[in-house]
Amino acid sequence: MVPILFTFGFLKIYTFGIFLVLALFWALFILWRIIKLTSYKEEDVFDIFFVSLTFALFFGRLLFFIANAETLKFDLLKFILINGYPGMSLIGCLLGGFLAFYVACRRKKIAPLDLVDYFTPSLFIALAIGKIGSFLSGVDSGTKTKFFLAVHYSGLDGTRHIVAIYESILFFIGAYICYRCLLQIRRQAFASGTALYLFVLIFSGTSMLLDKLKYNHLYLAGFSINFATSVILFGLAGCYFIYYFRSDIITKYKQYEQTFFKRNSRDTSQKTDK
Repeated sequence: MVPILFTFGFLKIYTFGIFLVLALFWALFILWRIIKLTSYKEEDVFDIFFVSLTFALFFGRLLFFIANAETLKFDLLKFILINGYPGMSLIGCLLGGFLAFYVACRRKKIAPLDLVDYFTPSLFIALAIGKIGSFLSGVDSGTKTKFFLAVHYSGLDGTRHIVAIYESILFFIGAYICYRCLLQIRRQAFASGTALYLFVLIFSGTSMLLDKLKYNHLYLAGFSINFATSVILFGLAGCYFIYYFRSDIITKYKQYEQTFFKRNSRDTSQKTDK
């Protein structure tokens, strides 16, 4: 693990900070490339982006402090000095960011559900790059394991899961899936907002799947905040897809039912003939 990438005298360049900057750069670049294909004004979209980012960082930090109130207390100086007292709730970032996004879109007189689909690929890319940074800096450690894909984390005993890398891979896959979904939305094959629900489904599913492999958890009233929130979000997104694709599901079920009964009746008739 390399928490500090460079040192110039008293100035320290943190690995995680470098990757956060890279995540921001690539998210902006991909968003710009996608928005160029639309009729949205670039200045409006980037205004919404930076407002959402500001509130995402604030709420992410706030939820982290609330969950760790016993040890950190609520000291404004500690809240601001993120290098000295590192920590951020990813769920808090997303909730705060989406709330600010909705309000900013309303102020710009843009339909939030129409625009949000264009943000999902770049958001997944930012999360994926950020997770690589958290792994290299040793921030996101996993539980103990003897699995061959395991590493030693500074300050922790034994070899541990590279859980941040697992998340990063799934987020890169999520970015590709959301981009393909966005293309279908532009062709009017899917309704506006489908990429958002797909983002929620993939993100919450990833959090649920890998939560037990993480060493550090944010707890509130004895419950893992990330896991509890992910279960709720996964259920809501899953219900949306079941409802939206209900006709396709019913059709497939009827086709399977007909095939199954035909096969059973054929087998029964063959046994009777014998």
